[in-house]
This record gives sequence, structure tokens and C-alpha cells, in this order.
Amino acid sequence: MVHRTSEQVPITLVETIDGDTIKARVNGKVETVRYLLIDTPESKKPGLCVQSFAEEAYQRNNELLRKGSLSLEVVEGPTRDSYGRLLAYVYVDGQSVQETLIKEGYARVAYIMDPPYKYLNLFRSDQKLAKKSRLKIWSRNDYVSYKGFIGCE
Repeated sequence: MVHRTSEQVPITLVETIDGDTIKARVNGKVETVRYLLIDTPESKKPGLCVQSFAEEAYQRNNELLRKGSLSLEVVEGPTRDSYGRLLAYVYVDGQSVQETLIKEGYARVAYIMDPPYKYLNLFRSDQKLAKKSRLKIWSRNDYVSYKGFIGCE
């Protein structure tokens, strides 16, 4: 289980965008924050249909973020993606939002661009258990692929 570390910065939620992206006030500035190492089904990506479990992933992310104090942790290496979003681990009351979404079957481990990542092995282990239990995104055969999710609602 991932817990709060001294490198975390307190943040304030501005808006939940989807299952793996939020807008938050970080050090006084509003930032779009993309969760490191996870991917959830898309519901708002231009040119892409609404994918199965996208709405559920958004709802669960939003619910988690409203349960307590938020913080984020930026790691060494690239801190922004190609869209200019801040890449970070996000926590609610010291508990990893990413880990919860993976454990509950709303997210897959993805975008492993610049290893080593602090929580990669833990997240892969959590994913293995969710997959074995056939939770949410893992409940349909051939829905999750290396490149994302296959099919629409």
C-alpha cells in the first residue's frame, strides 16, 4: 500500500476531468494533473467514443477525491506529458488514488515511459489481483489491450 511521503505537496481539487485526470490548484496555480502509470477508459477524448467503464472510472475517481485532504507527488524525470499536463501520483489522506483505481479494476498500469518508477511493481501486483478477480475493466475478455481499451458503449 502506498502512503504519504515527505515529497508530497498539498493540492486543492478544482475539477475531476475523468478517471485519470484532474484540475487542481498546485502551489497557487491551476494545473491539469495526469495520474502517473495508469490509464482508465476514455469518455471525453476528442474523436473517440465513450468506452465501457469510463463513466464508472470517472465517478469513482471523483468520489475518492472528495473524501479527504489531497496531495500529489511529482517524480524525477519528465514532469509533463505531450499535452503539457503535470504527471504525478495523487493521494487522498495519504492513500494513493492510482493504487485504489487499479485494485478496484477501474484502471490498467500503462504509460511506462521513463523507468524506474517508484510504485510500478506494486501497481503491477495490484493489477494482477484485479485481473485475476475479473473486476470491472477485467470482466470482459479482450477489452483491455496493450494500447488501451477496445470497444465502445
